[in-house]
Amino acid sequence: MYRVDVRVRRNRGHDAWVPSAAPAIELLDEPDDGRRFTIPVRVRLGDVDRMGRMRFDAIARVLQDVATDDASDAGLDRRFGWLVRRTMIESRVPAGLGESIEATTWCTGIGRSWAERRSRIVGDRGAMIDAVSLWVQVDPSTARPTRIESDFTDAYGTASGGRVVSSRLALPSTPEGSQPGAPWHVRRTDLDPFGHVNNAATWAFLEEAAELDESARVGRAELEYLRPLERNGDDVEIVVDRSNSTTTAWLTSGDETLAAARWAHRA
Repeated sequence: MYRVDVRVRRNRGHDAWVPSAAPAIELLDEPDDGRRFTIPVRVRLGDVDRMGRMRFDAIARVLQDVATDDASDAGLDRRFGWLVRRTMIESRVPAGLGESIEATTWCTGIGRSWAERRSRIVGDRGAMIDAVSLWVQVDPSTARPTRIESDFTDAYGTASGGRVVSSRLALPSTPEGSQPGAPWHVRRTDLDPFGHVNNAATWAFLEEAAELDESARVGRAELEYLRPLERNGDDVEIVVDRSNSTTTAWLTSGDETLAAARWAHRA
């Protein structure tokens, strides 16, 4: 899909360059200055599980929508596309069916061809969900990374505070142990204009692995995209490792890992 290099970042308030930490692992506070963008959303029937709680794939769609609307509102050039590399969602109070929520987003870091985006969802019934994602800017014709240009830094540089992020990932990229896999079927409705499974649709496999219909939805969920997930006839399997309150899962095809995810429940 794409390959990215690790760079370095400048700490806020410091002049020296230091090795960059993995992105999208910190829930940084909303900035005092700089661009922030908010959209209203209502949690619909197609967004919730059997218990009436908003699923992670639905949350990911809201994060995707507010990011897209933000970029459009900022007047950024539409020559480029954006692909999600990693997302972390901290569900403190789940959103419920019919709840009116607001999603606010801002930039917390910029790299060579990627940017980190923080988001917060709050609801009129008390929903509180925080998220952070790493998005990679690509050329739609090649799906290869393209350099961030000045229009992006003009729009988001103040909010990011000069923080420069890398593109490293944090989850184990291969299944641990020798758990048997189960078939995972890619549907045509999951595909986006790049021919890959949309980032929001990919969250369905963590929903399945963590059996979230039955468990509480308070905790931290992470998803990383290692290779494109396509509907090309390859055998795709889901491999799951459960340990106490943590579920780690992978989508694999042969010897390749396509995506890795983790859910850590908190009482």
